[in-house]
Amino acid sequence: MKVFQLIERHVEEVLLVVILSTMVIAIFLQIVMRFVLGTSLGWSEELARYSFIYLVFIGISYGVKQEKHIKIDTIISFLTEKKQVILHLIVYGLFLLFAVFIIIYGGAMSMEIFRLGQVTPGLGIKMGYVYMAAPLGMVLTALRISQKMKQEFEHYLHAKPYRLNGGKNIQEVHNEQ
Repeated sequence: MKVFQLIERHVEEVLLVVILSTMVIAIFLQIVMRFVLGTSLGWSEELARYSFIYLVFIGISYGVKQEKHIKIDTIISFLTEKKQVILHLIVYGLFLLFAVFIIIYGGAMSMEIFRLGQVTPGLGIKMGYVYMAAPLGMVLTALRISQKMKQEFEHYLHAKPYRLNGGKNIQEVHNEQ
């Protein structure tokens, strides 16, 4: 059980570090080959590009986990605590619908690319693996959104709502200044 919890807590971080390291190494090798040895690697730019695509989609899940996505919290601070939770649940629900849409249609597109047998020119891997970045990233995102929705719902039921600004509403913050 502890292994599962460790994976659940750190899956995005580990994947992001591995993918970013892969990008850096590929670009570094390309620079060394081009400027020191006067030749270039045909696959390094492609590997860096495809790694970046995976980095973006896994980063979405990490952003949900850390609650670091861009949001406008001015309106939320004027709502009552229960209404804040309800609004969060609505927003998470819409985000979850979007993630499911990408999982379904991105997965279908990936399967079609696999079926067609398209291969990347530099690496020689099936292009379907590149297209799988979106649905795989959105599966992680959907799991994280589900966790956040569960937390918000528990706050709603136990009257422990999520509050912004360290637990203060906007009026309390202005009164302190």
